[in-house]
Amino acid sequence: MFTQVPQPLAYAEALLAQFAALSRAANDADLLGCFVRGLAELSGCELTQLYLLDATHTRLSMNAECLDGILQPREAASLPVDYDGDQLLQFSLCQNRVVCLGELSSSLHETGFLPAQAAPWQSLLCVPIVNHQKAVEGLLMCASRRHLDLQGFAPSLGQLGSLVLGQLHLLQRLRRPSHETRPAQTSVPSANGYGLIGKSASMRHTYSMISKVLHSPYTVLLRGETGTGKEVVARAIHDFGPRRSKAFIVQNCAAFPENLLESELFGYRKGAFTGADRDRAGLFDAANGGTLLLDEIGDMPLSLQAKLLRVLQEGEIRPLGSNDTHKIDVRIIAATHRDLSVMVSEGKFREDLYYRLAQFPIELPALRQREGDILDLARHFADKTCAFLQRDPLHWSDAALDHLASYSFPGNVRELKGLVERAVLLCEGSELLAEHFSLRVEIVPAHSSFNLRERLEQVERGLLLDCLRKNDGNQTLSARELGLPRRTLLYRLGRLNINPGEFNA
Repeated sequence: MFTQVPQPLAYAEALLAQFAALSRAANDADLLGCFVRGLAELSGCELTQLYLLDATHTRLSMNAECLDGILQPREAASLPVDYDGDQLLQFSLCQNRVVCLGELSSSLHETGFLPAQAAPWQSLLCVPIVNHQKAVEGLLMCASRRHLDLQGFAPSLGQLGSLVLGQLHLLQRLRRPSHETRPAQTSVPSANGYGLIGKSASMRHTYSMISKVLHSPYTVLLRGETGTGKEVVARAIHDFGPRRSKAFIVQNCAAFPENLLESELFGYRKGAFTGADRDRAGLFDAANGGTLLLDEIGDMPLSLQAKLLRVLQEGEIRPLGSNDTHKIDVRIIAATHRDLSVMVSEGKFREDLYYRLAQFPIELPALRQREGDILDLARHFADKTCAFLQRDPLHWSDAALDHLASYSFPGNVRELKGLVERAVLLCEGSELLAEHFSLRVEIVPAHSSFNLRERLEQVERGLLLDCLRKNDGNQTLSARELGLPRRTLLYRLGRLNINPGEFNA
């Protein structure tokens, strides 16, 4: 660690002294001030800064600064609310990579976060600070007016920064009285948080859950009914997280038979099987450094589940036909509309894989649980469709809005999107009307002359219709969800004169 710094022994002694000084800090201000002063002494730089992410891990702010040996007062009014526009800082933060520049004045990099000086800044070092869970929580920055080689300081200063993070969290816990519960987080992402649409309480909870896992390496399991937007949420986690500059790849585990799915995921070597005339990289390699969404993970064959478990545990893969393994760095997001815990109890899903996938589950709400979001989503889909068709935006009649608001949408957001797009195509004027929407609303007679058998048939019919709509007419999935043999389901559909083909997506 010290081979690339001048006078390694003296530097190591100075570093130990800084560790000891930081461990004695009695409050946040002393700790952060001691840290940035120590950075200046160790690196020999005239300017040192500390940036930390906020509680939601979405906003980067400067928390301490030392210039020419003097701590600079932090006046909130004179500092940016967020350093999102500073590309050097964001690159180091999001990519978890050290940035070291020795010719800063002649480079094209934006350095608006550095204070204006008569003499230009020449050297810069930016080091991500990670917590004990290896998640990035901030950055330390050193800059000098001289041409310095600062690369050798990065490992030790990064370790020093990790100590500061731990001490900062400890001081915050000690300040909190033992009887006091942790206050609820009142600041939530915006109504359109992470590019998602919705202001309902259930969606605000979803935004909060996304913010807690956005910058961490944990595997995410997205659960929810068909059509709730699991792929959209997975893409939001990727696009707003530290891997956003890398690939986002989606694989539906139900779309391929077992042997093809394995070769798709892991790749293969030439000669691995008949027709393998060349090496082919799999999706794990294609997503290296980025995110791989495994959709419908509940449909993955048991034999492949064991191989996926090894990928999650060891971070390495072995392509088909190869004797060698190699490391990969991929964030796995799994999604399913099925209850994996029930599948575990039935022996259809590996228990060890289930607990590994469910490190951080996020339950996506059904559209009927998102009070007030239906109309916002409908307007959004209508505007997008009009833009795609290159026609003027349409107005909404009150009857059309009331018509949508009163419907339960068993197909969730996907069903709403299809209905709105169809309505825009049907609309020949400038206003969307109720008759443009073909909603399957079951009318319940007001009289109560039905006998018990007729009433039971009506309830059964409603359950079967809802289940078929939710599963896009898939009889196998519907039978499994209803707990019926497929043959029994077909018999009941025929008896009630229900055609499953009407619900195919």
